[in-house]
Amino acid sequence: MKITNLFTMSIGLFFLSTVGNAQTKAFQKEEFKQWAQTPPMGWNSWDCYGPTVEEHEVKANANYMAKELKKFGWEYIVVDIRWFVENDKAGGYNQTDPRYVIDKYGRYLPAVNRFPSAKDGQGFKPLADYIHKKGLKFGIHIMRGIPKKAVEDKLPIKGANGITADQVYSTALQCEWLRDNYTVVADKAGAQEYYDSIFELYAQWGVDFIKIDDLSRPYHEGEINLIRNAIDKCGRKIVLSTSPGETPISAAAHVSTHANMWRMVDDVWDTWPHITHLMDVAQKWYPYIAPGTWPDCDMIPLGRISVRGERGEDRMTRLTKDEQYTLITFFNIFKSPLFFGGDLPSNDAYTLSLLTNKEVVKMHNESSDVKQLFQKDGKIAVTSKNAKDGSIYLALFNISDTASQKVSVNLSDLGISASAEVLNMWTGEKSKTASKEITADLKPHSSVLYQLRVKK
Repeated sequence: MKITNLFTMSIGLFFLSTVGNAQTKAFQKEEFKQWAQTPPMGWNSWDCYGPTVEEHEVKANANYMAKELKKFGWEYIVVDIRWFVENDKAGGYNQTDPRYVIDKYGRYLPAVNRFPSAKDGQGFKPLADYIHKKGLKFGIHIMRGIPKKAVEDKLPIKGANGITADQVYSTALQCEWLRDNYTVVADKAGAQEYYDSIFELYAQWGVDFIKIDDLSRPYHEGEINLIRNAIDKCGRKIVLSTSPGETPISAAAHVSTHANMWRMVDDVWDTWPHITHLMDVAQKWYPYIAPGTWPDCDMIPLGRISVRGERGEDRMTRLTKDEQYTLITFFNIFKSPLFFGGDLPSNDAYTLSLLTNKEVVKMHNESSDVKQLFQKDGKIAVTSKNAKDGSIYLALFNISDTASQKVSVNLSDLGISASAEVLNMWTGEKSKTASKEITADLKPHSSVLYQLRVKK
């Protein structure tokens, strides 16, 4: 294992220590919920670039978002996993001889061969500045815990009065699929200071969003508490996403008071079973959909994915158009955070249309009281309301594999006692209800999304 230590970059590190918030003010308990009153929307590099994304690719996606998507509410650009490794690979991880970039306090820094603007110890600040100038927000991914290399070299923890990394770690519950870090023992002296030190650095860089991996299975309550404390101390509003895996419903009360969003399932890829599994697991999370805290369906595996990804070859999504409508309809009516996983500049007109439907975006932002009416016999119905304009939304799904089905909902179950005007939100087709129920004939794997307005 090799490492690049940036002990000599005193000028850059001094620069970072003096920019940003000269004085920080701690945020109040649960103030973080105000930072994501609507579900966050953005792009994440994982589905298309795995652990190998480079600065020019991040900028290309930011440029596309600023031009095509920002006006629809898309705003986050997130650099996913292992941005601190100089020699990672597509199709997995280089765990044989990774060259880490790390500072004297055991904090990872961007690999300059992949992110040239990080030279001279500037970290991600120049890239964050570039993205901010586009009117967008910048995010990064990290793994929970403390770098193994920091432990091995007994590096000091900034602000911990002589405590070193080897005094706060444990090999217990180390991530099974990526071995860069050890667990931080939450009640050890220096543990909070370690997390404080990394978020101090991220705040100086201008990070607006952080996705933290390997927190959910098992649920690492102690480290999540350290993370929440560190964000609240750092003086910058950094939206927190916990990931991945099936966050246990037993942790719902804790995660919804400590994170802005949390993953319900493992990675969702472009296969139909991933979608149906997500819909099944999501059933228990409807009561926890609330402003500032969002159950997360994972990234959107549409468009061109796996350019240098973890799973499969460079391709356009394998989902059929019906399946793509079903996925994007479910993500939107469920009010999941929306993080597009494909390479944005490679979008075709159809893929772009899935992200820029004004009525669907309005529903995603403004709806409330999301609930599932039923999920049985391959049929699903989900509804929500818009208190601002009185709209009622209804998504109907046929998730069976072989048979076309009629999926019906009684208008009374939607609180409608009179006739209603109906808008098919994807096609723009308008109609009126002619009976006491609303029905759609749906092919296997297909769906429909309606907006209903009671006729006055």
